[in-house]
Amino acid sequence: MKAIQYLILLLLIGCPTLFAQSVEGNVDNLPVHEYTLTIKEEMVNKAGTEVMGMTVNGTIPGPILEFTEGEYAVIYVKNEMSVETSVHWHGILLPNFYDGVPYLTTPPIKPGTTFKYEFEIRQNGTYWYHSHTMLQEQSGVFGSIVIHPKEEKLDYDKELVLMLSDWTNEKPMDVLRNLKRGNEWYQMRKGTSTPLNKVIARGAFGAQLDFWRQRMEGADIADIYYPAFLVNGKEIAEYPEFHPGEKVRLRIINGSASSQFWLTFGGSTPTLVSADGIDIVPVKRNKTFIATAETYDFIITVPENGKIEFRSMVQDGSGVAMAYIGNGEILPADILPRPDKIHMMQEMAKMKMKMGAHALKFRPGKDERFEMKEEYGMKMDDMKGMEMNGTMKMDHSNMKKEVMENDTPMDSTMTHMDHSKMENGDMNPHAGRAGMAEPAKSKMMDMNGKDPSTMEGMDLAASEAGMFSEYNYDYLKSPVKTTYAKDTPVNEILLNLTGNMNRYIWSMNGVPLFETDKIKIKGNQVTRIKLNNLTMMHHPMHLHGHFFRVINKNGEYSPLKHTVNVPPMQEITIEFYGDEYGDWFFHCHILYHMMGGMARVMSYDTPRDIRMKAYPVSKLIHETDQWYSWGMVDVASHMTGATLMTSNIRNQFTFSAEYGWNENIEAEFTYERYLHDYLRVFGGVNVENEDADSLDEINTTAIAGIRYLTPYLFNLDVRMDSKLRPQISLSRAITIFPRTVVFGVYEYQADFGWVDKLPQGDNFKEEATWSTGIEYFLSKNLSIMGSYDNRFGAGGGLSARF
Repeated sequence: MKAIQYLILLLLIGCPTLFAQSVEGNVDNLPVHEYTLTIKEEMVNKAGTEVMGMTVNGTIPGPILEFTEGEYAVIYVKNEMSVETSVHWHGILLPNFYDGVPYLTTPPIKPGTTFKYEFEIRQNGTYWYHSHTMLQEQSGVFGSIVIHPKEEKLDYDKELVLMLSDWTNEKPMDVLRNLKRGNEWYQMRKGTSTPLNKVIARGAFGAQLDFWRQRMEGADIADIYYPAFLVNGKEIAEYPEFHPGEKVRLRIINGSASSQFWLTFGGSTPTLVSADGIDIVPVKRNKTFIATAETYDFIITVPENGKIEFRSMVQDGSGVAMAYIGNGEILPADILPRPDKIHMMQEMAKMKMKMGAHALKFRPGKDERFEMKEEYGMKMDDMKGMEMNGTMKMDHSNMKKEVMENDTPMDSTMTHMDHSKMENGDMNPHAGRAGMAEPAKSKMMDMNGKDPSTMEGMDLAASEAGMFSEYNYDYLKSPVKTTYAKDTPVNEILLNLTGNMNRYIWSMNGVPLFETDKIKIKGNQVTRIKLNNLTMMHHPMHLHGHFFRVINKNGEYSPLKHTVNVPPMQEITIEFYGDEYGDWFFHCHILYHMMGGMARVMSYDTPRDIRMKAYPVSKLIHETDQWYSWGMVDVASHMTGATLMTSNIRNQFTFSAEYGWNENIEAEFTYERYLHDYLRVFGGVNVENEDADSLDEINTTAIAGIRYLTPYLFNLDVRMDSKLRPQISLSRAITIFPRTVVFGVYEYQADFGWVDKLPQGDNFKEEATWSTGIEYFLSKNLSIMGSYDNRFGAGGGLSARF
């Protein structure tokens, strides 16, 4: 058998044309359905300001692509932009070469060229497409895909696609640059920051200290300020063409770049019938969380006298997009409260959670994917005997089941997958039926050790602050078994989701994409991945070219998905059968997390397609390790200063200078190497005048030392210059009011006179300098500041960032 496999492999390597034909299907016997998508750079107005966007056939989102299962799709993508682009067909099972990840599986589409995608439609359901080039998805390169089954088994009259998205008037690269510099403006702008005055007023200073001790500013939910959230490109969309009594299938797609939503509906409770394009056991559900890149299908009935309000509230409560279906008086959807981030901090402090897992390790490239170290996450023992106060107290006797399954399961439509491992509705490559895994145990459980996943009695704020229980997938149940045969080999992989909010670096197991190897996937075996989220952010993880089981309480009937949201401080286990070839991308679908390094390449270790020879994978990998530059200038009545910085994951160059009007001048240039998240070594040159009142004598020294981010978020700088003068400094900034930051710097330098002669009594000199100040943010790039420096005195002025 092995000899036959080896012979086939040799034939494929030697005959790339035969290889391409064998995996890309035979169009002769299939009806062909063609589309042409033209991508352009155009001025658009989505949030009150005209800015440059990227349109697909002149619109944002792009057109709906409709197919019928069994057709052969031919899609021409014309790039009329000034930069290269790409299109990924999210959730579609297709040949590796057409998956659309530039430089990994598919050639990039150069400006002025057209690329032809072609593949057999082997499934049905709700899917979508988007650019996989840099941050183009945020600028508008996305749209929906609807694939109708050969025979419809669901009962409805009409359908409506609702594409959710977020919009920024900033250039997406500027957004990422701002995140990289650790600027808190976005939280200030949308009113979701937790300044010290609010923390103290709520009696949460102890919890804040616990977060600071673990090098975290506080609880966080969403990173970016968006002036608009959209449904089909509008903040409010109206659909009066639907009439009373009609059953409408809502195909809801979260096509946002980084936003996740709570969905609520007016009128009677809708029925959830499909998740990520795969039919599930129908369940009545009026409040559902949809992560970035997920799709959910609901069936609603248009009321006799009124129109249904569909409300999608962004996860942190900072915005909403709405659609109205039908005519007449509005039947309002439930309005959910904003998450209580301060209460969330208090509850997590009570649980003694260990947070702030490292985004960078000392040894680049060592991916400890098979190790679970005690330093990561908390142990269940820490949670025993704890009680919840206030809104977190759960009265189990009054709680209702949120999962409401219909009495009669729907007919199986999973056979539409035609994925070789399914037989009579079972995901089974060997015709046997046996569960390979038990439902995963969540680390976040109620205080009695019970799973609160089906409890409806806790409000959204309590859910965010406490157990994150409303984010699980227990309401999703497959209508047929999805397990594999008992004798199927299993390869288990642990991926800790890790990150650094201060520098905005995201990784798995402390290793960003730029520094890791491929994860080898073997054919004809089950790959089981435990995703352990050690960050305070949600991470919707998407695997290209596959559907995987999301192991939940339904065991053998656990659902199939292509994207799974992993909530903060929780574990989720997924598994899939390896029956593909080539390399497939696996990444967090929050666009800025992916670009920050939270991605991997899953590889079947098969020969690379000969058509990709001119497109090195390194080009894709290097996109997550780009250099980002920024600067700041302070102009005040007593001094002026400037800082310029450029940085990638491991390296940083910094130039800083300050000039006091009393003629005290100092400038410094350094190169830093990050050995770890918190520790870096540096070397450089320092220039200053010896006499604080004269510029006649300028002193230049070489410097070297370490910089360390301590617990409680103090920046420690320990150095020695070429005159053997040791120096230590500490600095810290704290947000005390919603837009107000206080800062302070203390610096101590000793001079033993070791360069000229041995130290003797009066040769010893020491100097201490310190400054403190306050800054009020007027906008992302402009602040009013005032400060006192023991060298320059007191003064005030403006700070500008660029």
